[in-house]
Amino acid sequence: MNKAFFASTSHPASQPPLHRVNPVNPLGKTAERVVLITGASSGIGKATVAILAGKGWKVYACARRLESMQDFTGIGAIPLKLDVTDTNQCRTAVEEILRKEGHIDALVNNAGYGSYGALEDVPDEEARRQFDVNVFGLMGLTRLVLPHMRKQKRGRIINVSSMGGRITTPMGGWYHATKFALEALSDVLRTEVKPFGVDVVVIEPGIVSTSWYGIAKENLLAASGNGPYSELARKMAIVLENTGGLGKWPMAPASPDAIARVIEHALQTKRPKTRYAAPCHAKLFLFFRWLLPDCVYDKMVMQQLIFLAKRGRK
Repeated sequence: MNKAFFASTSHPASQPPLHRVNPVNPLGKTAERVVLITGASSGIGKATVAILAGKGWKVYACARRLESMQDFTGIGAIPLKLDVTDTNQCRTAVEEILRKEGHIDALVNNAGYGSYGALEDVPDEEARRQFDVNVFGLMGLTRLVLPHMRKQKRGRIINVSSMGGRITTPMGGWYHATKFALEALSDVLRTEVKPFGVDVVVIEPGIVSTSWYGIAKENLLAASGNGPYSELARKMAIVLENTGGLGKWPMAPASPDAIARVIEHALQTKRPKTRYAAPCHAKLFLFFRWLLPDCVYDKMVMQQLIFLAKRGRK
C-alpha cells in the first residue's frame, strides 16, 4: 500500500513518522522528497538549503541573485533564479520542478525583507513593494504549488514570518503589517487545505544574525533620517546596526542555522505545531506581549529602545 509522505493529525496513529518514509509517486516508484525554498541566497534560506540537502531532500533553491547560489551544486541543491513578485518566473519554476520531479512535497516561503521608517514617511511605492514581496508574492507562489499538493493529497507549506508578526517596534509599521498579514493568511490557509492532507506551519524567528538588519537600517535612514521623526529613527538605526553585528546585546542573535533546524523539524515531524517561535528570546518577547497591557508594553519598548541605543553608541 502506498503510504503518504506527510502525515496529518487526521491519519491513523499507526502511520509511520515522516522521516521514516519516502513519498510515493503515482507510478508506485519511490521518489526523493522535493522542496522549493525561496530567499535561498543568504541567511535563513541558505542555511535551510544546506541542512535539507544534507538530509537527503531534493532541494530547489530559489532567489533573485543566481550568482550567490552557485556553491549549492556542490551539495546537490539546484539553484533557480526567482523573483517572487514575478508571476511568470514563479510559474516557470514550479512547472520546471514538476516536469523534472513529478511532485513537490514542501514549500518553504522564506523570501522577504524589512523596510523601516515612520509610517508617515515611507513612500507608498515602498509600502506596496513590502507587501508585494512579503505577502502577495508569497501567496502567489503558494497558489501555484497548492493544486499539485491537493492532487497528491500531501504537502507541507512553511511560512517564515517573524516574532514581528505578533509584536511591534517603532519605525517598523509597514514591515510588521506584512508579517501580521502573513500570520492571518497562514491561519486561514491551514484550515482550508487540511482536508487535502496539506499542513501549513508558521516559523517566527526572533533576532537572527543576517543582513536583514543592515537593509532595514538603510531604508530607515533614507525614509526618516531627517525630519520630525529623525531622533527616534537614529536611535532605532543604532539598535538595528548593533543587532546585526552581534555581541553587544544581552540576548545575542541566533544563527541562521538555528532557525533552519527549526524549519527542518517542522518538515520532518509527523504532527507539526501550527507555530514555532525561536530562539528562546522570541518566546520571551511574545510572552511579555501577551501578558502586558498595551500602554505598559509600549512604555517597555520605548525604554528598551533608549537603553539599547545608548549602549550601542559606546
